[in-house]
Amino acid sequence: MIPTPSLELCFTLIVELGEPIELGQGRAGQRRIIPIIGGSATGKIAGRVLNLGADWQTIYCDGAAHLDTRYGVKTVDGAVIEVVNIGARHGPPDVIAKLAAGQDVDPSTYYMRTAARLETGHERYAWVNHTLFLCAGIRRASSVEIAYYEVL
Repeated sequence: MIPTPSLELCFTLIVELGEPIELGQGRAGQRRIIPIIGGSATGKIAGRVLNLGADWQTIYCDGAAHLDTRYGVKTVDGAVIEVVNIGARHGPPDVIAKLAAGQDVDPSTYYMRTAARLETGHERYAWVNHTLFLCAGIRRASSVEIAYYEVL
């Protein structure tokens, strides 16, 4: 019998965002880059989100967003972990418009899910190099909150 994967909450990030940089219309939709300027990590991985990286977004004509992020986390004990996170955010047009305007919206009214790959050379966190993570997120006016679930 094929095993059924389960999820276990591993850590949570609060990712602070800079002002979006609009690129204009690309091949697939409206393009923008949102700088990642800091934040915090709590849980099995604890530390701070580094002031580097960004979310390269494509916004489709229906308002859905393809999320493509890369950034770093420095743990409290000095390890640096690279995070690459790919996903989607979509919902009813009125909800997406409120998010775009920087308003807090009930997270149950829209979909924000990602799949993450982490990598490090630090021995204590080598387990992340071979672990899959699924994530759920909440978009705030100047930050994103993301729960990282280890796929078991």
